[in-house]
Amino acid sequence: MAHKNIYGTNHKMEIYIKIFEVIFPVFFVIGVGYYLGKKNPKFDTNFITNFAGNIGTPAMIFYTVTTTGITLSIFIHYFIYAIIMIAGFAIVGLFLLFFLKKDLSMELPPLILPNTGNMGVPICLFAYGTQGLGVASAIASVIILFHFTLGVFLAKKSFSFDILIKSPPVYAIIISVFFLYFEIDTPLFLENTTFLLTYATIFLVLMSLGIALTKFKFSLKNSIILSLCRVIIGPLIAFALIYNFDLSGLAAGVLLIQSAMPSAILNYLVGTMYSPKKIVDSVASTIVVSTLMSFITIPIVVFFALKYFN
Repeated sequence: MAHKNIYGTNHKMEIYIKIFEVIFPVFFVIGVGYYLGKKNPKFDTNFITNFAGNIGTPAMIFYTVTTTGITLSIFIHYFIYAIIMIAGFAIVGLFLLFFLKKDLSMELPPLILPNTGNMGVPICLFAYGTQGLGVASAIASVIILFHFTLGVFLAKKSFSFDILIKSPPVYAIIISVFFLYFEIDTPLFLENTTFLLTYATIFLVLMSLGIALTKFKFSLKNSIILSLCRVIIGPLIAFALIYNFDLSGLAAGVLLIQSAMPSAILNYLVGTMYSPKKIVDSVASTIVVSTLMSFITIPIVVFFALKYFN
């Protein structure tokens, strides 16, 4: 009996250490960005945004989808899981926005499109290694696609195919699926190049998130309920998905972690382009507050993922 207790204590300690190893690098880099943003309020992140959107994110999608060992079947499965997850987020989000008498269209994106790229991908990488990175990127690909389709439609209440056609991440998804379908081995020079761009992007976008947190003006009163919905209802919907599709191990863990992410910064960027300032301020508030809340909720979710889905 004593041996069991010792084993149980050691196992819990291993999980706590793993959580620290997973969470610390991500929050540390966000902290570096926050420090730089506070030290230099005029710090311009446009370069990072342009680099990440046009080069870094497409490279990350291609690298993680084609070189981490996931198959076309796995990619399609997680693509579908992510769409179902977003639908679940949308149903809950619409009820909540209706109850709070908020705009059902323009204020929905931060509730249904989590930060699976900037935060989710690196956390899944540290938690589950390169395979976790590949699965996390399959989910992030769907979210990115929805940002430039559904996200734009909700923000401006109309849709244009020009935005989709001009989006490099969309082409990265198409090329990646092409490689998976025909089982093409990625040339080493391309793998090495996209590898460098992937990890550079992860660092830069985490740092830019920290910088962005210093610039957003937000109202705690108006966003706390929406933020709670994002970081708490998200994992509950993922649990339902895991149960219904009988997922386990890495498959369940990555899905759970990705569902728990705060609102994505892309919601703010899309909002600034297409929505009124009042709506943009509300979206920014949800992003900031949900991100701050996630510093508490993400370690809890990662604990569950590593304990029960490892």
